[in-house]
Amino acid sequence: QLQIVESGGGLVQPGGSLRLSCGASTGVALANYAIGWFRQAPGKTREGVACISEVDGFTLYSDSVKSRFTIARDNANNIVYLQMNNLEPDDTATYYCAADRRYRQGWCPLSETLAPWNYWGKGTLVSVSS
Repeated sequence: QLQIVESGGGLVQPGGSLRLSCGASTGVALANYAIGWFRQAPGKTREGVACISEVDGFTLYSDSVKSRFTIARDNANNIVYLQMNNLEPDDTATYYCAADRRYRQGWCPLSETLAPWNYWGKGTLVSVSS
C-alpha cells in the first residue's frame, strides 16, 4: 500500500519561492505512478495545480500557476517536486500530493471530478503573506 508524505511548506513573502516534496513509503517507487499536486484554500474546494504522467513525463498545469510552478521527478531519490516561484497570496493553501497508476502517458487529470486519484498524502501548508 502506497503511503505519501508531503513536505516543504511554510510561510513565504509574496514573490518568494518554495519547493514542495512528495515522498513515498519505503520500497514503493513513485516512478511507477502518475503524480498530481492539488491544493485547498480555506473555504474553497480542492483544485488541481500540476500533474505528471507515469511513463512519458507529460505535464499539465492549471492556468493559475502556469509559468510559475514546475513539477519534476527525482527518481534517484524517489521524490516528486513542485517548485513554486513568484508566489502570490492567492497561492495560500494546503498542498496535497496524489498518486495513481492509471495515468500512464500522454495525459494526467487535474479535475478530480473527471478522473479521481487513488492515493493521497495528508498535505503541507503554504502561506504567502507579507
